[in-house]
Amino acid sequence: MAILPIVKYPAEVLEKQTKTVTNFDKKLKKLLDNMYDTMIEADGVGLAAPQIGKELSVAIVDIGDESGTIELINPTVLETSGQETDIEGCLSFPGLYGEVTRPSYVKVQAQDRNGRQYIIEAEGFLARALQHEIDHLNGILFTSKVVRYIEEEELERYESE
Repeated sequence: MAILPIVKYPAEVLEKQTKTVTNFDKKLKKLLDNMYDTMIEADGVGLAAPQIGKELSVAIVDIGDESGTIELINPTVLETSGQETDIEGCLSFPGLYGEVTRPSYVKVQAQDRNGRQYIIEAEGFLARALQHEIDHLNGILFTSKVVRYIEEEELERYESE
């Protein structure tokens, strides 16, 4: 597989609405595999197609738990509830972190790499990661939701807890 360059802000593609995927072919499977390898190489927990310069409604999430790798194609948020504020970063904003308030629960409908519809429900960190990546597909950046930016020293203290 290939490690792809990650698009950094202020690239225009990061703030565009993505296009619906209609072809579930070998090119899509290769894109998903390359996105996964790119995300792992960059030490991320999610990656959306705009972050590699593609205007497609495709994202992946892998927070390193039993849920494994989640491929989101044409995702739609069906339901949210609760509220939680936590620290987020983004591969397209290296070194930038901030506190973001999001729903603590999310229910998402999406398609897998073969075009099959599925529904996933998530809470906590997984819910946050799914919402962050789905925002990318709608041209919404986490910086538009930051309630407070975090300095590097504060982040290090937070991570050591």
